[in-house]
Amino acid sequence: MRALRRSVAVPVVVIGLVLGFVAFLVVGVFVAAGSILGRSGGGDLSDTGLASRTVPAQYRDLIERWGHLCNTLSPAILAAQLYQESGFSPTARSGAGAQGIAQFMPATWAVYGMDANHDGKADIWDPQDAIPSAARYDCALASSTKKVAGDPVDNMLAGYNAGAYRVISSDGVPAISETQNYVQRIRTLAKGFAAPVSGKGNPLPQQVAFSNQAAGAIYYAQNKLGTPYLWGGTGSSAQGGRFDCSGLTQAAYASVGITLPRVANAQWFAGPHPSQDQLQPGDLVFFSKDPNNPIAIHHVGIYVGGGWMIDAPHTGAVIRFDKVSAEGDYFGATRVTAQGAAALPKTAADGSVQAGGGQPAAGG
Repeated sequence: MRALRRSVAVPVVVIGLVLGFVAFLVVGVFVAAGSILGRSGGGDLSDTGLASRTVPAQYRDLIERWGHLCNTLSPAILAAQLYQESGFSPTARSGAGAQGIAQFMPATWAVYGMDANHDGKADIWDPQDAIPSAARYDCALASSTKKVAGDPVDNMLAGYNAGAYRVISSDGVPAISETQNYVQRIRTLAKGFAAPVSGKGNPLPQQVAFSNQAAGAIYYAQNKLGTPYLWGGTGSSAQGGRFDCSGLTQAAYASVGITLPRVANAQWFAGPHPSQDQLQPGDLVFFSKDPNNPIAIHHVGIYVGGGWMIDAPHTGAVIRFDKVSAEGDYFGATRVTAQGAAALPKTAADGSVQAGGGQPAAGG
């Protein structure tokens, strides 16, 4: 019963000086990892807005504004839903018939779709209409399930996936695995979209815990130093064990049991986003020609400390140490977490998010 809408340039030269530098850097990585393991993150993630650079700039104001439509909704929850539903693609269409950036089923749109931009048409394909309509639908679900036992946000999200009737009749999140997984994914993804705030509502620097798997991921990547770059490479034997940038980071984290998406811009969403002065070994560092759009990310590396990363730079190069600052178009960083990676929506072979359904076909 699937009603449910888910809506670099030169090779590594093996000389004593470089080997000494590499040894020093690698030792430093593990000293840093050992000293940071177990450190707890700070910051209140009850949010009043979005963390910087987490959504495409053209949608940020809409999500910020409509994410406050009711007390149960937040911009981070709304952003997580849109990413889960369509990867922020306004042209997404699912096999079940869900349409647009918010993946509305036509029957649900007929009830909750609105002409939010006042152009005379409630257009399911127009984010200016669809994003406010998604917030409207969320808040309607929150109102319908407000007397249900359990967490109000969880109940709202469960209603978005399974329909308000099922939440009410179950007196909480129903025992439907897809619905339970949907609630957990959105709650986890939202942590990466939220801007932490103090008790007075003032923005705080993003503080996130060190990844316990970071040292292992770095160890894997350092053992690939000197391996020639291959566009599309994932390290398979058929490819001679070669990688591109995101293939290397994917394999490095796979070696410690964390499954990342195939392409760099999808890996960006695999955890919270520390600021550049909070980088820790194991963080993924990203680069984009568009400083306001995570979908435009074109390169990723694994931070190892001291301003350096291990990356697979480009055709003709080898996996090597590079200065993060040398790329010139630094976008931001992600501290990969097992929960964050597991919460990511499925991606197609080209790395795009596969659109799916969140609300019931009949509109819930």
